[in-house]
Amino acid sequence: MRIAIGNDHAAVELKNIIVEHLEQRGCEVVNYGTDSTESFDYPIAGYKVARAVADGQADRGILICGTGVGISLAANKVDGIRACVCSEPFSAKLSRQHNNTNVLAFGARVVGSELAKMIVDEWLDAEFEGGRHERRVAMLTEIEQTQSLAAAQE
Repeated sequence: MRIAIGNDHAAVELKNIIVEHLEQRGCEVVNYGTDSTESFDYPIAGYKVARAVADGQADRGILICGTGVGISLAANKVDGIRACVCSEPFSAKLSRQHNNTNVLAFGARVVGSELAKMIVDEWLDAEFEGGRHERRVAMLTEIEQTQSLAAAQE
C-alpha cells in the first residue's frame, strides 16, 4: 500500500515515528510534509496529500498538524477526498467501515506516538463495509459534484 503523508512544523517528530511504523508494516510512504520545525503552512501539505490520493498516486493519505483539524480541512477541499480527524482508534476504524475515508488526520499536540500508531493501524486494517453505507457515501459524492458543477457555472 502506498501512503502519502503530510505534516506541518508541529508534527515533524510524530510524522517521522509514523513513517517508520508504516514502513515496518510494509507500506511505501511518500512524504509531502516538512522536515523542519520552522513555521510551515499546513494547507500546503493537506492539499498535496489529498491531490496525491485523488489522482491515484497514493492509496491513502495521513495528515498531522497540531490538532489535525486545519490540515484535514485543506484536504477536504479536494474533490474525491473524505478526510477525518481521529483522536482514538474506534473512530478511525468506523470512518473506514462506514464512510470509506481515504485520508486520516490527527494532532501531534493531541495524541502521543503510541496512540497515533494504534489509530493508524485500526484505520489501515479496516475495510469499507458497503451496504447501507454505500448509499450515504454516494450522497456525499453527489454533494461534492453539485458544488463543483455550481462553481463551474459561475
